[in-house]
Amino acid sequence: MSVATAAADGLTDEQRQFVAAIGDFCERETFAGDDPHQEEVAARMAELGWYGLQIDEEYGGSGGSFLDATLFLEETARGQAPVGAYGVTLIVTGALNRFGSEEQKRELLGRVARGGALAIAMSEPDAGSDVAALKTRARREDGEWVLDGAKMWCSYAHKASQVLIVCRTSESEDRHRGMSMVLVPRESEGFTITPIKTLGGEETNELHLDGVRVPEENLLGSEGNGWTQLMAGLNFERVILAATALGMAQRTFDDALAYAKERRQFGRPIGSFQAIKHILADVLLELESARAAAYFALLAAADDAPDLPAVASLAKAFCSDACLAATTQNIQVHGGIGFTWEHPAHLYLKRAKTAALMLGDPAYHRELLAQRIGL
Repeated sequence: MSVATAAADGLTDEQRQFVAAIGDFCERETFAGDDPHQEEVAARMAELGWYGLQIDEEYGGSGGSFLDATLFLEETARGQAPVGAYGVTLIVTGALNRFGSEEQKRELLGRVARGGALAIAMSEPDAGSDVAALKTRARREDGEWVLDGAKMWCSYAHKASQVLIVCRTSESEDRHRGMSMVLVPRESEGFTITPIKTLGGEETNELHLDGVRVPEENLLGSEGNGWTQLMAGLNFERVILAATALGMAQRTFDDALAYAKERRQFGRPIGSFQAIKHILADVLLELESARAAAYFALLAAADDAPDLPAVASLAKAFCSDACLAATTQNIQVHGGIGFTWEHPAHLYLKRAKTAALMLGDPAYHRELLAQRIGL
């Protein structure tokens, strides 16, 4: 655990020890290969109870909180643990906690607690960021839901046991009505998952549903209430992305600082040069400011505070910018080697750019924040 994380306000001693344990695990384990989500690593973390965070003990979890889960996410991002599907799984876990039936909770939350992954599919090829314009349909037939349509940018769907499909189950003049959420097993007949290569190397997919049939009980929550259910989790998702960006920013700052101490020029470490000192000082200032914003949002989300929508946008914008600054300056500190394909510095920058665009870029969230505080 970094000194900055340990000193963060608002955390209990137990939570700081928890973060330190995750950091020690990441430093101790060897993560071979370039797969951003390795099921064997997730299984080892599940044995420690870490995958069951935010899942009640009666469903096989460890009974933690949203704050615990996002602290885990931040530290695994900093430690570069190959458990990339956890963030998406956490989003679906939140939806199950709020809207799932007892049967769905017992089956799916228990699977997550053992290291399993879940995914969610919202975006569509012709809808862009306008989820209300979706065209994927689900109709009832012989006691089943029959789904037809296409989805885009579905992260880690190929790793998930089930994908939560946001679809339209009835027509209405109000585009926000008539939407529902249906759980679709990955191996369902007519369900095709095609990988998409992204700038940041994250694993995302295009989905096609051609007459996919699932039982009626696979409906999550109430029929026609999908928009409300989706919006209920949106701010939590933005806090999750902020925590991930913060962890990545901390990792790249740590790497840049370590390199500045060991790389020598003219008989002295490059970290002793004023230009490098200024770069590192500027990044540290951005990082500490981002941590304050992120932890404020984490605590607001943990309490479901009334100002969560505003602070979630604040955290998403600030942490995205801080992550981009840290990953960019990490390349500058590393100099020539930082620009090579062999060094991971360029991968961090690509991932930071990709993460900044998810669920709205920093400019979009600054505008949202301004509207929410009446500016």
